[in-house]
Amino acid sequence: MNVEAILKTKGRDVVTIAPEATINDAVLLLRRKRIGALVIGGATGPEGILSERDIVRALADYGARIFDLPVSALMTRRVITCTPKDSVSGLMAEMTARRIRHLPVVEDGALIGIVSIGDVVKHHLDEVEHEANALRQFIASA
Repeated sequence: MNVEAILKTKGRDVVTIAPEATINDAVLLLRRKRIGALVIGGATGPEGILSERDIVRALADYGARIFDLPVSALMTRRVITCTPKDSVSGLMAEMTARRIRHLPVVEDGALIGIVSIGDVVKHHLDEVEHEANALRQFIASA
């Protein structure tokens, strides 16, 4: 299975924010949308990504001052992305090895979706369950 299968199930919506928006704006958007990361920019591919984890770490370092900072001050600029053709098992390995929880999906330079580690694990578990049911049916019919 590949990333396209995940996007078919979860959709292609991506919540983005401008680099000049404040961290306070980002926190409110994360809460309102009930998500864990925002893509910065996005029309021509991601300029950066900002996660809850980035905000918490900066809060520990800078205190409440971070809320007035622009998103660009905390965002990760070197964004790891994937494509719709990438395999789910490859994504699991990449996300685990790099310790990242969100991957923007890019096709032909355009942002077309985002997958989280939760999406990847859910899809993998659904695959395993489907295979187990097929094996049970095969054994029962033998």
